Amino acid sequence: MAGINDVGQSGLSYIDQLKQLQDQKKPDETTGKQDLKQEDFLSLLTKQLAQQDPFKPVGNDQMIAQMASFATVDGIGKMNNQFETLNDSMTSNQALQASSLVGRDVLVPGAAGIKQDNAGMAAMVKLPKSLDNLMVRVEDAAGQLVRTFEVGAKPAGDTRVEWDGKDQNGNPLPAGKYKVRAAGLLDGESKEFPVSTYANVNSVLLGKGNGNVLLNLAGFDSPVRLAEVLEVGKA
Repeated sequence: MAGINDVGQSGLSYIDQLKQLQDQKKPDETTGKQDLKQEDFLSLLTKQLAQQDPFKPVGNDQMIAQMASFATVDGIGKMNNQFETLNDSMTSNQALQASSLVGRDVLVPGAAGIKQDNAGMAAMVKLPKSLDNLMVRVEDAAGQLVRTFEVGAKPAGDTRVEWDGKDQNGNPLPAGKYKVRAAGLLDGESKEFPVSTYANVNSVLLGKGNGNVLLNLAGFDSPVRLAEVLEVGKA
C-alpha cells in the first residue's frame, strides 16, 4: 500500500474508498447519527493491505501513522459523546437548583413588569453617572402615561426605584403589566437609562436541547433564561 492518494487494484484511492464507505454509512433518518466507526477504518485498512503492491509494501511508519489517525478519529467521537453527557448532567443540575426560585421574585432586564392587586412595583435603574434628579415615568399596557414622579439625586450605578401603584391623582390602579421608564439630564442632555423589573417565578423548564434553563415568569408571555437573572428577591 502506498500513500493516501495512491490508487489500489480497485481503481480507487484511499480517500475515494473512505468517501464510498461513508456514503454506505449514511446517517439514520430517525436518529441522525452516523455509524462509521473505527472498525470500518480497520476494514478499509485490511482491504488496502490485501491490495498493496508486493514490490512496494507499506512501511511501518505509514502503518503507524494511519492507525494513529484511526485512533484519533475514534477518540474524538467518544470525547464528543462524553461532553454531551456532561452537558445534559449540568443542565439537569441547573434545573434542580433553579427549582428553588419558584415562588420568588427575580430581577430581569426589561422595563415591563407586573403589578399585583393592592401593591406597587419596584424596578432597578442603571446610571452611568451621578444625576441631580432622576425622573420616572410609568405607562400602562397600552402605552398610556399613568404616573410621573421624581426620585431626586442619585449616584452612578444601580438605583432602586419604587412605584406605589397609584396614578397621578392618588387612585390605586388595577393589577397588570406596566412599563417603567427612567430619564434625567446627563452632560446637559436628556437621556433614558436601562431599567430592569422584578417578576415572580412560576416554574422552571429545560431548553430544547440547547443546555439553557428557562424560567416561566408570572404575567410574561415567554420564558427568560436563568443566565439573564440579575438578582433574586423575596419569596
